Amino acid sequence: MSSKVFIIKSDGIGRGDDDLGRLLMSSLLRLLADSREKPATMIFLNAGVRLVCEGSVFLAYLKKLAEQGVEILACTTCLEYFNLVEKLEVGRPTTMAKTIESMLTAEVVSI
Repeated sequence: MSSKVFIIKSDGIGRGDDDLGRLLMSSLLRLLADSREKPATMIFLNAGVRLVCEGSVFLAYLKKLAEQGVEILACTTCLEYFNLVEKLEVGRPTTMAKTIESMLTAEVVSI
């Protein structure tokens, strides 16, 4: 397992067409789940927390990553803002302090 931390800030990748962004995110998570190399941690911020909550089409990939040892963290403030605290399906809530600590001690990839 690498020391990389992936920061997921939205429910899609890139700006422009939202459907294309979600398609790209699906491809990224599917291929990452099947990849030999994995990040140590994935932190979900802002609208990205929707990916780890009930109803997300990405849950199967994220659960597979968690089962493979990837730490899945969801911003508590973001979960509260979107009223999703009770709908978290994979991973655990985290604080900004833990996010900062992860960013300072690992190589960070922002998606």
